[in-house]
Amino acid sequence: MSEPVVADTRRLNSKPQDLTDAYGPPSNFLEIDVYDPQIVGVGRNRYTTYEVRMRTNLPIFKLKDSCVRRRYSDFEWLKNELERDSKIVVPPLPGKALKRQLPFRGDEGLFEESFIEERRSGLEQFINRIAGHPLAQNERCLHMFLQEESIDRNYIPGKCNEKPNHL
Repeated sequence: MSEPVVADTRRLNSKPQDLTDAYGPPSNFLEIDVYDPQIVGVGRNRYTTYEVRMRTNLPIFKLKDSCVRRRYSDFEWLKNELERDSKIVVPPLPGKALKRQLPFRGDEGLFEESFIEERRSGLEQFINRIAGHPLAQNERCLHMFLQEESIDRNYIPGKCNEKPNHL
């Protein structure tokens, strides 16, 4: 009879960390902040926009530092595009807050500071979870959302390393 195979559980030898390794730039990083909410428009045409700033050294992104302004409906567009065209499980967005849109409220509804901050935090969590996913990083819609001033809703979906098929 042969001897049972036992997995080798010894630790890998690693070199000690020096100050350059500990305090130098990370090998790969992707930071996305959602901040500076601004209310745009008047009356029923009012909405809130947020600054979305990305800093990275990942080679898949053409810009290493970008800053765009987005509104909630842009985040919804990104979520819908990823659910339709990618194989990843897309996290939920912060809620739509339908009750806050009702007339005759005693507060500012959608434009109340605490609500805007809560939504900003939820949007930041959402975009970081998506952008941190290796498969999502290849999606053209994510790159457009993070790095282009305006979103072309007629774009051709696909991966960033693919060439669009021209008929």
